[in-house]
Amino acid sequence: MPELPEVETVRRTLGQLVVGKTIESIEVGWGRIIKKPDDINEFTTMLVGQTFRAIGRRGKFLIFHLDDVVLVSHLRMEGRYGVYKKTDERSTHTHIIFEFTDGTELRYQDVRKFGTMHVFAKGTEELELPLSKLGLEPFSEDFTVEQLKSGMKKTNRKIKVALLDQNTVVGLGNIYVDEALFRAGIHPERSANSLQEGEYVKLHKHIINTLQQAVDLGGSSIKSYVNGQGEMGMFQQNLDVYGRKEEPCRKCGTLITKTVVGGRGTHFCLKCQK
Repeated sequence: MPELPEVETVRRTLGQLVVGKTIESIEVGWGRIIKKPDDINEFTTMLVGQTFRAIGRRGKFLIFHLDDVVLVSHLRMEGRYGVYKKTDERSTHTHIIFEFTDGTELRYQDVRKFGTMHVFAKGTEELELPLSKLGLEPFSEDFTVEQLKSGMKKTNRKIKVALLDQNTVVGLGNIYVDEALFRAGIHPERSANSLQEGEYVKLHKHIINTLQQAVDLGGSSIKSYVNGQGEMGMFQQNLDVYGRKEEPCRKCGTLITKTVVGGRGTHFCLKCQK
């Protein structure tokens, strides 16, 4: 699933490709992707004639700002966007097409069809799900050590499970939780409320630094992720633990262990993360 660095990279590349373009028509091949409104004709009516003015991000959600409405899109497991000419061959996994007045198209492709789209009147998108209950952005000034500590102290869930929950801090998924915990020297099965003050400080630092480094490198292309221009990310070359089962730890040489925490494959070093 694309996490914050991947979604941020898609946001940046799509911003260069679609801002200023006006929707002439929309073709919907798989209506279940559209969650709000629940009528496909209403969905197209709300968007046709609208011009893309900016593209934002909230956690793992892309936020398309148009003239009068906001389109909130979640890529889920394998969703991706790309801009094409109308004459370009379409992938069999292309499910929604935004046709522009300039002859190009924004295509949404999704092998598993798990992605979602919601359309809201401008200014109301933060008042309802899926955005209304999201936690703090890790790059915002509001995301402090105290805010992280406050969120973690409320639960005795395992620290990995607590970080995957988007109610305290948004954007973290399996890859970057594993990486941040390794860099902070914290075992993923520790209770979230068991950390000491210094551990919260280190975890806060490494959440931000890990995500920033991944953004700078265009995200991680582990499976199918590419940005809005079809380019792969490069952070996977810097992964310390994720996907490195039984490979030597870059710090101490101990073989990386893989287990399951909260139903998610979890990588860590037994020596560095006691």
